[in-house]
Amino acid sequence: MFIRTQRLFLRPPFPEDWREIYRGINDAGVVRMLARAPWPYGPEDAQAFCGALRDPLDLQFAITLPGVEGSPIIGAIGMDCTAAVPDVGYWIGRGHRGKGYASEALAGVLEIARTLGVQRLSAGHYLDNPASGAVLKKAGFVETGEVRPTHALGRGGQLVLSRRYGLELGQVESVGRSNMAQDSRKPA
Repeated sequence: MFIRTQRLFLRPPFPEDWREIYRGINDAGVVRMLARAPWPYGPEDAQAFCGALRDPLDLQFAITLPGVEGSPIIGAIGMDCTAAVPDVGYWIGRGHRGKGYASEALAGVLEIARTLGVQRLSAGHYLDNPASGAVLKKAGFVETGEVRPTHALGRGGQLVLSRRYGLELGQVESVGRSNMAQDSRKPA
């Protein structure tokens, strides 16, 4: 599955993408905010991510910048639609933050979720990553009131407090679309 937003092209990671994924995510500041990526993050981790055989409803996308030489990978976003309530996760490489790319990629993924008939999504962020919470709120996610310990492979598997969010897709369809349009005018 492929998604084109105003500035981004979201596509499945290909096995040959492992070097770009590795360059973008091999940063302690990026990995420490992720639940499933280990630290240190090695080339074999990037190769496994890019070469993994997935269920067609386990949607993982490389976030790329079309029109830029080589259409570089600037991050990744995904959700496993085989779960009763899919959990959305994403990362943006350090040199590409603060430009609204996470918000734009998330808006694109929400459109795919609606197309697939997903009714509800969940997401979370570690308490020391409020920028991710701002991205979720901009997309229409609301805090559930739950703060729970979550394993953080990027922090050596320790438990880190995570604020949880939910999104009822049928109730915010117009919000998601207006946010996507808003992203074209103003970065997050």
